[in-house]
Amino acid sequence: MTVSWLDIISYAIGGAMLIMMIFGVLLSALIPTIDRWSRRYFITFFLMLLLCVAVLVIDAFIYRLPEVAAVERFVGFLEFLTFSALMPMPAILLLHWCGESIRGSALFRAEIAVWCLFFLVLIISQFTDAFYYLTPGNQFVRNSWFVLLPLLLIVIMLLNIAGVFKRRKALSRRHLIAVSVYLLPMTAALVAYLFNDIMIFIVFAMAVCAMMMFALILLDNVDQYMRQQREIAHQRAGIMVLQMRPHFICNTMMGIYYLCDQDPDKAKQVTLDFTTYLRKNFTAIASEKTIPFRDELEHTRAYLAVEQAQFEDELFVRFDTPHTMFRVPPLTLQPIVENAVKHGMKSSNNPIHISVATRLTKSASEIIVEDDGPGFQPVDDNEPHIALNNIRHRLELMCKGTLTVTPREGGGTSVKVTIPASAM
Repeated sequence: MTVSWLDIISYAIGGAMLIMMIFGVLLSALIPTIDRWSRRYFITFFLMLLLCVAVLVIDAFIYRLPEVAAVERFVGFLEFLTFSALMPMPAILLLHWCGESIRGSALFRAEIAVWCLFFLVLIISQFTDAFYYLTPGNQFVRNSWFVLLPLLLIVIMLLNIAGVFKRRKALSRRHLIAVSVYLLPMTAALVAYLFNDIMIFIVFAMAVCAMMMFALILLDNVDQYMRQQREIAHQRAGIMVLQMRPHFICNTMMGIYYLCDQDPDKAKQVTLDFTTYLRKNFTAIASEKTIPFRDELEHTRAYLAVEQAQFEDELFVRFDTPHTMFRVPPLTLQPIVENAVKHGMKSSNNPIHISVATRLTKSASEIIVEDDGPGFQPVDDNEPHIALNNIRHRLELMCKGTLTVTPREGGGTSVKVTIPASAM
């Protein structure tokens, strides 16, 4: 068998594509700045493209071997099938970017309907020579009905383009460029395929376009990650200002000073609690990741022990925390409890009762902090609300969590933190 220059080029392109797709899978799996959904999407996308390339490489090696003509027809079937399976993938990415349901999307249903029709035509083509046939020398020859196969794929790509055009205002500039870089050249290549048998070059173009799209989306994820890190750094700076309150430190130190004469054992205990509180504060301020809830709970207990030493008959706390196996941003629970203490003590002469509870639901871990103080309006622009907004922003940035403030039955305030199970 004579190997032509076209064969050599085809083998080289096939090998390059295999390496490129393996590289794409590894990048999708290992780069930490990609969000979970995008990671799963691109791993699936590049694996599908890798399978398509593998079939093409096999075809490049056997298409001139007459003794494997039966295998060649099956390989041709797989070639069309794996290639066509990639056509609806851009619609999934587009709908995700726009926050639309994939199952309920008319665009996705239309593309799946066209793809099912393509699959039916492809099955029929295996039992007739009306679409294509193989010569005794194992050469692929198009027939009169062959045009239906690429035409149906072009229809899917045109639906993708129409979907992008319709949603162009909902897309970021970089997302719009990324999906256009993929769709427009691929559609043009499929139109060219109507007239020329250049499947391996089309798949090569698809691989290059896919990598370019992936690079643009990766840059977008990196930019988003950097914005989040800057926001977290800003929030941490705000935490430092709110947490390290000179008057609280001075009052605690003065309280310990007087306790040294009145109750030395208690003075020792308060000193230990205060040291734990400060140590946890410094650790939390330096932390850039979520921490075990048990650590945050220990921090909160240390803070409350210091406060109760000063307000022994005015502050009562109850813990009901059977569920602790989850993670939270540092300085989540402690500032909420501190807000309840400060606001309750400042606004009322009555003793204040605070409860801290946790519970596990099917979809999330919840922390509920309640007090029977006077309550406060969420629109107030004071220090407690600044702290809660700070916590709310960090919850959203670091673990997609939420914080809600509601009036408590019987008076007071209830604060609920929800951490989705997917973030644990």
